[in-house]
Amino acid sequence: MTERKFREQEVQIARYRLLEREVTDPLAASLLHIIILELEADLQKDWETSTGASITRACERL
Repeated sequence: MTERKFREQEVQIARYRLLEREVTDPLAASLLHIIILELEADLQKDWETSTGASITRACERL
């Protein structure tokens, strides 16, 4: 995944966080919180996969 895609995901997470703070319905806030947690988990997984692939490529060159 490219750095631009990571940045776009971070922006999307920030937007959901803002919505979570602004919403007044407790159910909506809970659902938004779950969405945020899932997006953060996906971002973390993609980051680890991308970082791991970069490290593997670097080691292969040695």
